[in-house]
This record gives sequence, structure tokens and C-alpha cells, in this order.
Amino acid sequence: MIAIAVDDERPMLAALQKAVRESEDIEQVYEFGSCSEALQWVEENTVDVAFLDISMRGMGGIVLAEKIQELQPDCKVIFCTGYSEYAVDAFRIHVAGYLMKPITAEAVQKELDHIKGQKAKERLLTVKCFGNFDVFRNREPLAFKRPKTKELFAYLIDRNGAGVTTKEICAVLWEDDTDDAKNRNYLYQLMNDLKFTLKEVGAEGILVKRGTSYSVDAERIDCDYYSFLKNGKPEFFGEYMTQYSWAEGTCGLLENH
Repeated sequence: MIAIAVDDERPMLAALQKAVRESEDIEQVYEFGSCSEALQWVEENTVDVAFLDISMRGMGGIVLAEKIQELQPDCKVIFCTGYSEYAVDAFRIHVAGYLMKPITAEAVQKELDHIKGQKAKERLLTVKCFGNFDVFRNREPLAFKRPKTKELFAYLIDRNGAGVTTKEICAVLWEDDTDDAKNRNYLYQLMNDLKFTLKEVGAEGILVKRGTSYSVDAERIDCDYYSFLKNGKPEFFGEYMTQYSWAEGTCGLLENH
């Protein structure tokens, strides 16, 4: 999980970050001393869990939590405070947890364990990679605005949750075109198309952005390719994303799996 810790009192922030960082579930924790700094970061990066002090200068923790939830609905918010009277307001916006200061690593881990148990990730899409590449939501095929948008999603699926940069995506989708500026601009349009398409079917949580890299949340996708890698099912007959030439490399690897 990627976490943020926000508190405008420096000693409290240091203690909070230390407690969060001790969890094995946390890949990285970013600390912020103001609500505005934290919000600016969340606008550009994906966060899984936000540990927020409630009583902060500026917009305050409650408003910050609301804005984070608007930007990233899947982000879990855990409030950290020394004042129990804020609990009613905190749960009004459906936060995941409420910790009383001083924050301990044990208390943080208990909340993270609760989140993990609470959310066995729902499979939002069914993806077929063997043969032609196709995507379904509740057995209905997704309608992509552009064929290239579908190919972009296919490449992200092919990467199996690994992050890829815009430069790498451009090199794959436009292998013979060296006009980098034009391709980056077109990729920006395709990303917007993809976000809109996923949002239309309630699957926007599948697309993950961290800094300048993109990936998919593979745990939220029911995919024949992923199932084959995991347990050898379904049977593979040597055809993989046949409409895309760049998929031949993965096909070769699957034949030797």
C-alpha cells in the first residue's frame, strides 16, 4: 500500500510516519505538514490509505478527507487525533478508521488489518487475452472510443500490474513513429478516453497512476492470462492478443511456461 501521513505539528507527524512505516503492508509513506501540500500530491499520485490529523490549520482534516475521497474513491481514510469529540464528524464521511494519539505501530497495523479483511477486492472486469483481446463488464463488451484506446489497455493488461512509463507505452504503440511530441499528446488523449470508458462501467479503480507510470490493479481483473500464469488454467493454445504484433513476445513466453 502507498500511504500518506498528514499533521501540521512536526513532532506528531514524525511519530505518525514512524508508526505507519513499521507496517509490512506499507510500501511507501509520504509525509505532509499541511493540507494543501497533501492535496496537491494526491491530485497527481495514487494513494491507498491516508492517515490524517483532524484539527489542522487551513481546510482541516475533515475537508481534506472529503476532497481525497472525491479524487480517489478507493483511498481509505484513517483519522488520527487527540480529541474524541470529532468521531461523529469523522464517521459521517465514512472513513475507514479512527486512531487516538499517541499513535502506535500496533494501532496502525490493527486498522490496516481491518481494511484488508474488509475489502477482498471485487473483480471489476473480465478480460480475454487468449485469441483476440476483449474486455467485458457483466458479460457486456466494453465500448472503447478508439481502437488505439483498447490497444493501450491491452498493453497495460499485458504488463500484469507492472508500471510502465509514457515513453515505454509510446515506443510500443507507435514502434515505427519517432515523433515523440505527437505521440505523447495522442497518448494523453487515449488515457483520458480509457479513464472515461472505465468510469462509465464503475471500473475506474483498475487504472493506477504513480508519478509518471501507469499500471492496472491485476487483483480486480478476472483474466485468462493471469489465471494461466497462476495455476495453468485455462489451457493455452498458442494464440495471445492476436490483433497486436507487440504481443508476440509474451505469446512466446507463454508457450514455454
